[in-house]
Amino acid sequence: MTRLMQLVASQTQLDALAPRTLAERAYLSLRHDVVCGKLVPGEKLRVEHLKDQYQVGAGTLREALSLLVSDALVTVEGQRGFRVAPISLADLEDVTNTRVMLETEALRQSIRHGDTQWEEALVNSYQLLTQTESNPSGPEPALWEQRNKHFHDTLISAFDSPWTKYILGILYRHAERYRNINWRLTAAHSSDRKVHDEHETIFQAAINRQEARAALALEAHVRLTHDIMKRQNASFAK
Repeated sequence: MTRLMQLVASQTQLDALAPRTLAERAYLSLRHDVVCGKLVPGEKLRVEHLKDQYQVGAGTLREALSLLVSDALVTVEGQRGFRVAPISLADLEDVTNTRVMLETEALRQSIRHGDTQWEEALVNSYQLLTQTESNPSGPEPALWEQRNKHFHDTLISAFDSPWTKYILGILYRHAERYRNINWRLTAAHSSDRKVHDEHETIFQAAINRQEARAALALEAHVRLTHDIMKRQNASFAK
């Protein structure tokens, strides 16, 4: 197994299983708090304060923060320490464009090469996501994120490119971070977005092996968060 394949496998295991070390636990906790917005963009991450909050030693916390620097969710400023990475519409646009470029091609290749096992996995992931999105009281956010990521991962799972999957895993977390901001915006503004309908369109095209239609539906789906936030630019800036 190549080093890159090990990184992809490790990233997948961290998302799916309990952390094996204190550094992994701190990394996942910090990543969650950055992505959900508990640790706000630009916030100074003081090791001497955070080590007690996350119940780890200073060295372990620095190791976790260094992993987040690799994910571009945290920045390091030489001797001045760590900060939560900033956000901006320009950054969201770059994340969105890069994700569209990689993920739509990965989906095309996955549709082209996917076998019956891929089809079964795709049906299963879509059904789980549908169950969550069909909840009358609204989807539970953490469970929805888990199943949404599983659905997107399954769509491209038949594409044999560890580099693509590794990079998309990082981009997904950045997109999730902006999605959380988007939800706060749309809570204060009317929104007629029907996310399940978007997922259904992608699923139907993919399962029917309609490469072009699936890629277009996926692109529209990924770009919509950026478009909504751009329309709410005044609120986003605050």
